[in-house]
Amino acid sequence: MKNSAKLLLLLVLMPALLFCQNMQSGFSNLEKGEFDQAEIFFNTILKEYPQNKTARLCYARAVGLNKDPQKALALFTTLRAEYPEDLEIKLNYAESLLWNKKFDDAKVFYKVLVTDYESNFVAHLGYANTLSNLKEYNEALQQVNRALEISPGNQGALVSRKYIKLGYANEKISDKEYDKAEQFYDEILNDFPGDKETLLNKANLYLITKNIAKGKSTYGILSKDNPILSLNGLSLLEHLDGKEKKALENSNKAISELSTSTPIELIKQTQERNVQALIWNKKYTPAANKIDELTKTYPNENWVLSLAATLAIYKSEFKSSISNYSKILENDNKSFDGNLGIANAFYASGKTDDAVKAVYQTLEIFKKQNDATNFLNKIKEDYTPYLEEKISYSFDNGNNTAQSFKTLLFFPISTKWAASATYQFRKTGNSQTDIQANSNDFLLAFEYKFHPKISWNFEGGVTTANATQTSYSQPLFHSFFKIKPYKLQDLEVGYKREVQNFNTDLIEEKIATNNYYFNFNLSSNFNLGWFTQYFFTTQTDDNTRNLLFTSLYYNILPKPAAKIGLNYQYISFKNQVPNTYFSPSKFNAFEIFIDCLKDEKISLAKEWFYSANAASGFQFIEDNKKQFTYRVQAKIGYKFSNRLLMNLYGGRSNIASVTVAGFTYTEFGLRIKWYLYKLPLFKL
Repeated sequence: MKNSAKLLLLLVLMPALLFCQNMQSGFSNLEKGEFDQAEIFFNTILKEYPQNKTARLCYARAVGLNKDPQKALALFTTLRAEYPEDLEIKLNYAESLLWNKKFDDAKVFYKVLVTDYESNFVAHLGYANTLSNLKEYNEALQQVNRALEISPGNQGALVSRKYIKLGYANEKISDKEYDKAEQFYDEILNDFPGDKETLLNKANLYLITKNIAKGKSTYGILSKDNPILSLNGLSLLEHLDGKEKKALENSNKAISELSTSTPIELIKQTQERNVQALIWNKKYTPAANKIDELTKTYPNENWVLSLAATLAIYKSEFKSSISNYSKILENDNKSFDGNLGIANAFYASGKTDDAVKAVYQTLEIFKKQNDATNFLNKIKEDYTPYLEEKISYSFDNGNNTAQSFKTLLFFPISTKWAASATYQFRKTGNSQTDIQANSNDFLLAFEYKFHPKISWNFEGGVTTANATQTSYSQPLFHSFFKIKPYKLQDLEVGYKREVQNFNTDLIEEKIATNNYYFNFNLSSNFNLGWFTQYFFTTQTDDNTRNLLFTSLYYNILPKPAAKIGLNYQYISFKNQVPNTYFSPSKFNAFEIFIDCLKDEKISLAKEWFYSANAASGFQFIEDNKKQFTYRVQAKIGYKFSNRLLMNLYGGRSNIASVTVAGFTYTEFGLRIKWYLYKLPLFKL
């Protein structure tokens, strides 16, 4: 009787057992990712068993994973209506919402699931992935950690947590919380030691923060499995560290490592870095030749167009650069290189409004992107009102002393107009004669940029002077044009009326000068430059002066900027009045100089900036014997924030053109610059 009962049960279950066994092939297709075969398999099953829940669920899943998520969602919606309490259908329905990128709907549904099924691993993992897609990383991290509590060490959950942390780290980088981003990368590497994707992201963090040592260490780890990728990264790090020769060395090594088995994308990346390294080293002809070769192999590809645009920027060929970036945007209007690149090219060519529009477009596509944000802040700084205070003290070996206080308020009105106001008080004295004098200068100035390459400045005001035997007021004027006649050329032409107030004797003489002048600078793509200045001056004491200064210089280093050169100066006065001021009929001076500069404009907050200049040579006054000359100047400052900086400066010289022959002059002082607002007062 007992055996008969077993036989009867077996006969009853046999169809179901055979059906499940028949579907095993379809289950295997799903597990292996053979979704097209799984779709065909379960579709065939449903023709014979159209109401079978398991077959319908598997078919819907195969359809969704075989690139038809909308149909899958419709199938799961129908199943959910028929089986409202079936957990497996609920979980698959929720997942189909993710396939269709309906993340907000999925969030609502998963929230109910994890509440109703607190211990369900799949529900918590799905909720975590949903929140990650919505960039709600904090809650996503909590949910994936809950999933791992339910199923410790689950590989799928660990992978999800990896990508949640990668996304969270990227968000922290956008918010400039770099330490937190680094912490996430370290946590991922604890779960996945040596993970290439995480190491690349970590290396990129060090590129952003310019942490050269940690960047090199990270690329060193990557070099074990991918030396070419590592060398490309190290090349960029050396560039950021100002070591252009090492950057090129690393890039050349990467090129030598290429082979027929190297993936094409890595070949392109390596060729790109090599051309960049040539440009950084100002090897423009080899760079241009390689770009021509790449253009033939990869015509109209954005990365090659970007190289051509970069080379044009370095050579000050801004029209060509803008043209190449425009081609990139025609190919892909959401290209990062195209959008930010053309913004830089517009700005370099003086087209500020176009540059601003382009950088806003970049940030519209790439939210909070670090380079674009920094570039926009740089532009905004140029048009933010600031107050500058300068205090100085000077003395010479003629017993003259001077104290000066100068206040400047600079107030941009638009990208074309700017206004400024200056007040300066200068008190002079002589300890030997016990004579004192002071002067007050009041000036208003306007600047108008009516063409990207031409701007006009006008300054007008009055100076009042009070000395022992005299008191007077005189008008002051300064008007000049700044012009870029051609690439790598800068010309300034102007007129300036000023009153001589260097010491008490000159103030007593009430001498005003009318200066007609030009400054011209010619740069080159091979580090050589030439600066020339000429003044023709008429004076109210009926004297005239010719002054010529010219300097041939060579740029040694880009960071910090360093140059050496030769200077020549010629001065000639029509009348010689040596008892009043230095006025030779002919004066010649020759000197060599060296100059080093870390500009405050490129310095970040909490960084030092500095400059130093030293020169030495000989001067020839009239037909007298040559005299040894020297001059030294130095400045050191600190940028407390993006809005406040301060520097100390000092200088000493014995060059006769300062005032008289056999003369030494020393000056030192303090300067404070404060940006009054965080942003420009007009819409930029």
